[in-house]
Amino acid sequence: MASPGVESPFGEKTHDDRGGLVSALGAAAIVAFCAIAATGALTLIGKLALWAAEALRSPQFQIFERILSRDNGAAPAAVAVFVATYVVVAIGKLPGFHLDRAGAALLGASLMVAFNVLSLDEAYRAIDLDALTLLLGMMIVVANLRLSGFFRLASNFFVARARRPLMLLLAIIAISGCFSAFLVNDTICLVMTPLTLDLVRRLKRNATPYLLAIAMASNIGSVATITGNPQNMIIGSFSNISYGAFAAALWPVAAIGLIVTAVVIALAYPREFLTRETLLRPPVRPVRNHRALAIKSVLVTFVMMALFFAGQPVAKVAIVGGAALLFTRSVKAEKVYREIDWPLLLMFAGLFIVVAGLEKAALTPQAVATLGRFDIDSVPLLSAVTAGLSNLVSNVPAVLVLKPFLAHAADPQRAWLVVAMASTLAGNFTLVGSVANLIVAQRAQAEGIVLSFWTYFKVGAPLTLLTIALGVWQLGS
Repeated sequence: MASPGVESPFGEKTHDDRGGLVSALGAAAIVAFCAIAATGALTLIGKLALWAAEALRSPQFQIFERILSRDNGAAPAAVAVFVATYVVVAIGKLPGFHLDRAGAALLGASLMVAFNVLSLDEAYRAIDLDALTLLLGMMIVVANLRLSGFFRLASNFFVARARRPLMLLLAIIAISGCFSAFLVNDTICLVMTPLTLDLVRRLKRNATPYLLAIAMASNIGSVATITGNPQNMIIGSFSNISYGAFAAALWPVAAIGLIVTAVVIALAYPREFLTRETLLRPPVRPVRNHRALAIKSVLVTFVMMALFFAGQPVAKVAIVGGAALLFTRSVKAEKVYREIDWPLLLMFAGLFIVVAGLEKAALTPQAVATLGRFDIDSVPLLSAVTAGLSNLVSNVPAVLVLKPFLAHAADPQRAWLVVAMASTLAGNFTLVGSVANLIVAQRAQAEGIVLSFWTYFKVGAPLTLLTIALGVWQLGS
């Protein structure tokens, strides 16, 4: 049983003197976020009013009339399909039906073709094969690293050197953040959550802050490179920013963000981390691993990273590296295929087509140019819009929606970097802000530990505001 004022290792809620600090942080985060949102909304409303007045005075500039009458109803159909698809993507599934995000994206893409918004050839061309190839290749690499036992070996090596709870927290943040910087953050959460749960239970520690560390550090670490998360992969393909230039611009945000993560979590759980208590030394469990596959997977990964920084096409390098790892006698290929998130790939392909249909039928060059007048070159404003949209419909759909407008930015490369930064860091605002968070929560719930919305929000909200502010300062300077 947990002593008074301390959360039990099994996630039971109790009251202690940290409630005031945590509540204050949560309240401050809510007030700050609302203030930022209100400021952005008032700015946009003011500019929309000015633009509307100008449009009404200009008889030759009737964008909405042209949109609604274009192509014999194709535009209204495209808008309706787009909105319906994004609503289902935002809420996760269609109420009363078994239609999930991937199914909604596929259905939306099919309707764009059925309503003649896009031809079948146009739909095929709308799919960004570079982004899908990069994601598939990285999934295969991570699957081999996981099946080989590499992640357990690496985590055991670092965690074994932690003598105090704070050092254990730092080790988990460093492992989750650094691996997520180069490998897909969702898969890192999938790997790290059961390993960490097993460890903290053997150490008889409160699991909640360590689970928060995995999710938040994975999100923040993944901002550093193109291969850190799916939205960065899509941005890398759209923007043609080199791997090295992307990393050079955003690695400081990731590095400092991981430090801020440790500070915020430690302050939120002072009785767990601000103590002189030492950790128990549980017996070391033998680790089953495929030594040859682990060595091969690590070598292939290092070669891939070197080629990425050398300027080689990332999609080409990723798929060749992943295919090379399938040439093995250690693990059956079927086991690797089971590790790949096929529904995620399907959802991306569908969303590419849905957004392309909207762009063709409704987002005329005049409309895009007009909306582009809303100071898209302002780093704070673009960050706020991206973060808000990412929490509304998730980060990847948000990136796809913003794509048509970023081409009109004075500095498109910086605009894409801002979107990458804000869409990724916004994932820490709430529990449902990113797929990585949900993976951690679902894995924990399967083990009997509930990671509630408020438990996540009171740490994630202030952390999100701090790290996005850091990103705005880094990219705006």
